Amino acid sequence: MAAMSAQLSRRTVLRLAAGAAAGAAGAHALAAAGMSGAVPPAPAAPTYLTGSFVSAARGGVPTNWAIARPPGQTGALRPVIALHGKGADAAQVMAGGVEQGLAQTVAAGLPPFAVVAVDGGGSYWHRRTSGEDSGAMVLDELLPMLSEQGLDTSRVGFLGWSMGGYGALLLGARLGPARTAAICAVSPALWTSAGATAPGAFDGADDYAANSVWGLPEFASIPIRIDCGTSDPFASATRQFIAQLPTPPAGGFSPGGHDGEFWSSQLPAEISWMAPLLTA
Repeated sequence: MAAMSAQLSRRTVLRLAAGAAAGAAGAHALAAAGMSGAVPPAPAAPTYLTGSFVSAARGGVPTNWAIARPPGQTGALRPVIALHGKGADAAQVMAGGVEQGLAQTVAAGLPPFAVVAVDGGGSYWHRRTSGEDSGAMVLDELLPMLSEQGLDTSRVGFLGWSMGGYGALLLGARLGPARTAAICAVSPALWTSAGATAPGAFDGADDYAANSVWGLPEFASIPIRIDCGTSDPFASATRQFIAQLPTPPAGGFSPGGHDGEFWSSQLPAEISWMAPLLTA
């Protein structure tokens, strides 16, 4: 028993000695790093992050959000706010491989940025008589929250499809040229008059007028891209909208309809156009 106790004691002493030596080596390395001014590298941000908040602007509705970043990012990226169409949500925006697309974008030499999607319901991104205001949710609740998530919201981009294309134009103009780096409206849900609108898009002629994107002076100072399929039901109104803009937008018309196939085909060119503007 005495021999075993002595053996255990020797083992314990050896372990303690080894630990002390390792600790001394670590302390020496830290001291050397401090003396040389070296700073340990910051951990990379996650490539995909989700969460939710209760939106007062939407009447207390739980609202999901998602952030995608390229891999290996340690700095505060500027975001593209991606607005979904009617019947969709944040998860559906992100379901098409946004993470992989961002990784490919950076690998191709474009500057890095983040993509943010958020649930906006079906209220066309503006205040309704019900009290729901998904536009205010984006501008007054989402953007401040993104700053807390390590994003640089001093300037942002807006990208949207259909209802979200209209929303990108509306919210980009409302945020203003000082903070809106670019707007990309894809197959935007546009109508030339209140009487021509789809059921549920507006609460009447006054609502249409109060939330019109036609003739807004802000568009003279914000880079805009508009893509639309030649077979899209919004093609005619979109052509008229483009004609009244102070500066011809980027993008244009190409064969396709109002569907995911057309939208996916346009996305690489849209990202290549938006990235340099967002990070300038």
